[in-house]
Amino acid sequence: MDPSVAARAELHAVRVRRAELREALGGLERALAAPAAGRAVVWGEAVHATMIEISDDFGAHVEVTEGPGGLHQSILAGDLRLANAVEALTGEHQQIAAEIAGLVADSAAPVAADDVDDLRERGTRLLGSLIRHRQRGADLIYEAYETDIGGGD
Repeated sequence: MDPSVAARAELHAVRVRRAELREALGGLERALAAPAAGRAVVWGEAVHATMIEISDDFGAHVEVTEGPGGLHQSILAGDLRLANAVEALTGEHQQIAAEIAGLVADSAAPVAADDVDDLRERGTRLLGSLIRHRQRGADLIYEAYETDIGGGD
């Protein structure tokens, strides 16, 4: 399907959000990988700040895709056979948002040394979930519009 003018605007918005989220994912990876030994509070503050950014960026992503007149509606208006893929991505939004909310709450100051391993593990799992979600979203958009939205770099 050839994207309409409205769909092209939505695709542009998705590209922008995708790039912002990709940048935030890099920040989370760096924060998680930073040394925490003897500085769990400082480490936790960096992780928390990055999780707030990811929460904001992911919320904007959900709004652009699921919101009124969003990308998912445009995709379904053009090709109902993609309904299962849209539904799967929407379900992932709920699961990922819950993971993000949990990490935002649990990384709030003060983080103790005993919390670091759990936060690192959960943050690393979140990175994997978000990367896979981005891949499935790119596949859906390509299938709907034969348009490569890129990796956001």
